[in-house]
Amino acid sequence: MRDGHAYLNRNAQRIADSMIEDADRLGVSHSRGSLGEHLIDAGADSPGGIEAALRIVEICLGGLGTVSAGLNSGKWPYSVDVRSSQPVLACLASQYAGWNLSHEKYFAMGSGPVRALARVEPLFEEIAYREPKADSSVIVLETSTPPPAAIIEKVSKATGLAPDRLTFIYAPTQSLTGAVQIVGRVLEVALHKAHDLKFPLADIVDGAGRAPIPAPHPDFLQAMGRTNDAIIYGGTVQLFVKGSAEAARNLAEQLPSHTSRDHGQPFADIFKKFKGDFYAIDPRLFSPAEVIVTAIETGDTFRNGGIHDAMLEQSLG
Repeated sequence: MRDGHAYLNRNAQRIADSMIEDADRLGVSHSRGSLGEHLIDAGADSPGGIEAALRIVEICLGGLGTVSAGLNSGKWPYSVDVRSSQPVLACLASQYAGWNLSHEKYFAMGSGPVRALARVEPLFEEIAYREPKADSSVIVLETSTPPPAAIIEKVSKATGLAPDRLTFIYAPTQSLTGAVQIVGRVLEVALHKAHDLKFPLADIVDGAGRAPIPAPHPDFLQAMGRTNDAIIYGGTVQLFVKGSAEAARNLAEQLPSHTSRDHGQPFADIFKKFKGDFYAIDPRLFSPAEVIVTAIETGDTFRNGGIHDAMLEQSLG
């Protein structure tokens, strides 16, 4: 795996600083917390919006991805596009929301390059990248409230950075910012499932993904359902991989969401059926609807799955 001094945290800090500088235009607000930490409200008490969300996705990717929104054909034409030539680092070492940052009644999963500094997750035993010493770090939280002091202290201790060198960005799922930044994980979801399928991470060399932007919803369950369905039933990902054509074919066959036993229902209904227990849901469901895998050493391309318009109609409206 290439680690070539990618500097995830330095890249992300540069984008976070630009958000603070452009706060009025982006509809976000910046403040300092009780321990001196930087707080960026991107969709809770501040309106936020699509442009703010696109920058947050770039931050989550550690600056190793290109993120845009554009109009395409179809009933849900406004989509997020994500590309990365270092997808394992961008998606798994940074964007994946894998760090449990909970305290008492406060619950949040942390994503962003801070994870590559803390390295508290088992996943980092499989990722060779070691982040060079960082002067600061950025954490993205899918929540409506800023983190309490106990969380600031937890992150500070794990990273070795003083609280005033940490930037926490937060936006709830129900906000437009939250909806877009979650759908902007379409490529990351594919990488995470490829990892679960034991596909060699070092063989994934490039990737791109697209998913429709759903309308936000004031109800958390409906908002969460729409963002998941946008990927599960409306997401498309192409991966470029090294290795044999057979390995690429096998990945394409197993990667799409339709391979899950729970496929074919709105995510909100699935979540209710399992009484809110994420771990009871078939993990194979969390993947894009349509997958294209290209074996760059043989020139073969394999396709599987497809956009599920009926489910998008039911969920996104």
